[in-house]
Amino acid sequence: MTATDHGLQWDLESSGDALVGACECEAPSMTFRDELVRIALAWQDAYGIAPSITSAVSEYDAAVTLLGMSEKEYGASMKLATAVGRGFDFQFKGERFQIKANRPSGKPGSAVTLVPKVRNYDWDQLIWILYNRDYEIQEAWKWPREAYQREMHRLPRISPSHMRRGLPLY
Repeated sequence: MTATDHGLQWDLESSGDALVGACECEAPSMTFRDELVRIALAWQDAYGIAPSITSAVSEYDAAVTLLGMSEKEYGASMKLATAVGRGFDFQFKGERFQIKANRPSGKPGSAVTLVPKVRNYDWDQLIWILYNRDYEIQEAWKWPREAYQREMHRLPRISPSHMRRGLPLY
C-alpha cells in the first residue's frame, strides 16, 4: 500500500498489528506517530513553538500504548470518528474513553500546572497523560467518570496533583 502526502512518498506495510512506513527520513521503519513527533519537534526547533499535535498523539498513546489496542483497531475506530465529536475520543472493549494530556515546551517557565477540565461527562473513563518535551509519556492516570465527577467537578482549577489521585497507568 502506498500513501503520498505533502510531497513524501510512503510505502506502507503491515508489520504484525503495526502500520509502518518507509519514507525518505532518518529512520526507515518509523510509525506515523514517531514521524509526526519528529516533524513537530523539528518545527519547534526551527520556529519556536511546536504545532498542536498533543491531542492526536495522546489519543493514539492512550489507545495503543496504555490500553493495548492494536494499530489496526485504533485506525478502524478513528476512521469512524470526527474531529469535533462530542464526549469521548474513542471506544475500546465497550467503554468510551476521553483523553486529556499536557506537554511542556521545555522552555523556562513551561512546567505543567494546569490540566484541562472536561466539558461534559459523555464518557466512561478519562485518561490524563503527562509528556516531556519530546512527547515521551512521563505518567498517565485513569479516572472512572463517577470518581472524576465527584472529585473534580466543583474545583475551579485542576492541577497535576489532583490528577495523580486517579489510577496509575504509567
